Amino acid sequence: MVFALAFSVETQAQGPSKKCPTCGLSMAKCQYKGKHPKPAPTPTEKKCATCGKPVSKCQYGGSHPKPKPVSAKVSEPTGYDNGHGYVDLGLSVKWATCNVGASKPEDYGGYYAWGETSTKSEYTWGNCFDCLDDNGGSWSIYKKGGKTKLEPNSGHDTARQNWGGTWRMPTIKELEELNDKCTWKRTTKGGHNGYVVTGPNGNMIFLPAAGFRGGTSSYDVGEEGRYWSSTLADGLYFDSGYHIPFGCSRRYGFSVRPVTD
Repeated sequence: MVFALAFSVETQAQGPSKKCPTCGLSMAKCQYKGKHPKPAPTPTEKKCATCGKPVSKCQYGGSHPKPKPVSAKVSEPTGYDNGHGYVDLGLSVKWATCNVGASKPEDYGGYYAWGETSTKSEYTWGNCFDCLDDNGGSWSIYKKGGKTKLEPNSGHDTARQNWGGTWRMPTIKELEELNDKCTWKRTTKGGHNGYVVTGPNGNMIFLPAAGFRGGTSSYDVGEEGRYWSSTLADGLYFDSGYHIPFGCSRRYGFSVRPVTD
């Protein structure tokens, strides 16, 4: 009796056995002594970046097919000359639907130095039409103060020599008319950047940003457009911000968009 009473008093003095807050067992029986390791966080399923659904519930498994790029619309040809279509924009001349060397409005076509009728692998002063030295400092026929315009029947009009018929290169005045009297909208057609140019009568053509050629390299393809006129070393330039007539070295390879009367 005395022994039992003494044991009870000793147990009460020690206090109740402390329990683990995680498993509920006494500290003596808890294998972690009350310091259980934290459970790994439950992984969150990745969501589809397009539809926002969990990848397992996305019908494309998170890889939606890319939408086809919108392709700008242009006018159908209002007539043909020697097999090549043109569009009447309500200006002084009719404009071809595509560049020399191209079969569709959005195609870049060929790159031609001023006064040349064929493309080439290298565009330099040394192989430039009418240049008499390798530095562009001496000319035979076409020069400031001398002859300054390519006539359609000169044998050096890129459009006439390649397309025949009544096609010819535009003059700088006709490019200025296209620049000033039309509405220009930067857009994409057939995967190529460029401008839809809308004439006063609402008809439209597309000018692709074909860039240009210099030496053996191509520059600014898809970003800029450079188009020759028949006027000595003058043409039309555009990029994503503006469009303007400009003068440039005749040795570079630019695009040519023909016109017909």
